[in-house]
Amino acid sequence: MRNLTLLTDLYQLTMMNAYLKTGKADTRANFDVFYRPKEHLDFAICAGLEQVIDYINNLHFDESDIDYLKTLEIFDEEFFNALRSFRFTGSVSAIREGEVIFPGEPILTVNAPLFQAQLVETAILNMINHQTLIATKAFKICQEAKGVVMEFGLRRAQGPDAGIYGARAAIIGGCASTSNVLTSKMYNIPCAGTHAHSWVMSFPTELDAFRAYAEIYPKNTLLLVDTYDTLRSGVPNAIKVFDEMKAKGLKPMGIRLDSGDLAYLTKKARKMLDDAGHADCKICVSGDLDEYILSSLDKQGAKIDSYGVGTKLITSSLTPALGGVYKLSALEVDGKWEPKIKLSDTTEKITNPGIKTTYRIYDEEKMAFADLICLRNETFDTTKPLTIFHPIETWKKTTLTNYSMRNLMVDVFVDGKQVYKSPSLKEIASYSKLVRSEFWEEYLRLVNPNIYKVDLSDGLYNLKKFMTFSHKQ
Repeated sequence: MRNLTLLTDLYQLTMMNAYLKTGKADTRANFDVFYRPKEHLDFAICAGLEQVIDYINNLHFDESDIDYLKTLEIFDEEFFNALRSFRFTGSVSAIREGEVIFPGEPILTVNAPLFQAQLVETAILNMINHQTLIATKAFKICQEAKGVVMEFGLRRAQGPDAGIYGARAAIIGGCASTSNVLTSKMYNIPCAGTHAHSWVMSFPTELDAFRAYAEIYPKNTLLLVDTYDTLRSGVPNAIKVFDEMKAKGLKPMGIRLDSGDLAYLTKKARKMLDDAGHADCKICVSGDLDEYILSSLDKQGAKIDSYGVGTKLITSSLTPALGGVYKLSALEVDGKWEPKIKLSDTTEKITNPGIKTTYRIYDEEKMAFADLICLRNETFDTTKPLTIFHPIETWKKTTLTNYSMRNLMVDVFVDGKQVYKSPSLKEIASYSKLVRSEFWEEYLRLVNPNIYKVDLSDGLYNLKKFMTFSHKQ
């Protein structure tokens, strides 16, 4: 396990030192992680909590860390002594991985002394922002694909960690497998791949390459047919090899196309395979695919059974950052919690004060109807009508009578001890598929999704309104 304690911004350390010097180090604080409204991110698929847990469990400053910090010549021995005894003793609650989340909702909260809570900001944002972003992209791609999606992004990822944890997030978002062998080993998930153009080019002829591959991998013969000429050479040569395999009692898997007009080529290839008696052979495509290209291919009637998606998934093209933030929402003063609010001329940047949680409200059909951000000490009686309203356009109101509610947040750490066991990656992926099925497709569609209601409880709305208008400069 790597020690990631110094995976932080310098200003976190200088603030920790300043809290120590001003006597605030032990003052307890509550911070929220959430993301703000953003184009292409009307909703997101939560991911990264397991890595946050591992990070917090391993927090400590060893002597090599302290030796390095001494070279900066901005800290004194009092600070270094505090670092030597540093341990996380706070509490963390979070939304489960795989859950559908919306802008403004607390994804994770840290309740700890300022000295501790300040340090963990950067690393937590790094982990949650990245994996949530990739899981969301994967979900959109898988939703538009009319078949199985394989994650092929390692070679285009922004470094090893992005490749490993991006692949992990892609599985949460709906991908069936990854080409990343290390991620497959680490998380016990299916590993998939075919062969490269270089394999074909290394033989005297394309047919020789196909025959050799089929002989070596008779149970996984998926042939890349676009090295030279897909329809005049690649597919005909694949069919010859498939005929030879069938004569031996073997079952070929199919073909893969990595370039060209995929709609046209897959339709032609499908007909050629069917006419040759290979209707059971699958067609796989790859090559700079994303959700919009997949949607277009479907509209054009492309004949595709599986997809290998790499660059645009692992880098989350169009939306390269989630934009999650970590904001102070409450501070303990003289044994009592005081809510805190950040004000701004930009409405989206005004924070929600207090220690909070989020409930998902289900209608009489057991489908997700709205989310309610509320103060954690608020209680609700589901036997009584519940009126919810838009937090800005307050005239938009709805009263529910037949409904149920679910708290989206779970305790992860309590007083420094882990109380939540991370599910396996397969279990997280299954859970995500289940909770996504609770949403009408209109809320999660690719283009112009219907606006899902995310409202504030009466208690939180009144507190925010009071603090906004009574703030003293």
